[in-house]
Amino acid sequence: MDPVRYRILGTTQALRPDGTVVPVGGARLRALLTVLALRAGRTVPVRLLVDEVWDGEPPADATGALQALVGRLRRALGADAVASDDGGYRLTATADDIDLHRFERLAGEGLRALSDGDPAKAGLVLDDALALWRGPA
Repeated sequence: MDPVRYRILGTTQALRPDGTVVPVGGARLRALLTVLALRAGRTVPVRLLVDEVWDGEPPADATGALQALVGRLRRALGADAVASDDGGYRLTATADDIDLHRFERLAGEGLRALSDGDPAKAGLVLDDALALWRGPA
């Protein structure tokens, strides 16, 4: 099965393999997806997720609220999209499934091409990186 792609360079979105947008409604749900996508493939501790999603003002039952939010995200993206790990959660995506990480990789390739004296290649690769941004960079 092809992976879901994630966009966080602009409004947070998830895209199915055919390019259709997966509805990820609500600011907190998008915040959770963003925090997980920033650390793709790595477990994000519950405490950090709560701090980031609720911007330092967590609800009384923060753990329960986070569990409910993760459940909603799994329903939107698929049960396997978010894994439970010791003390946290992990987005089961590769770095290349997330536009930010592709941007960083392409920007690095572009800079290497420039330092190698290949401005034409650098221009192409850096244009590809910039095209990942939606809205003002």
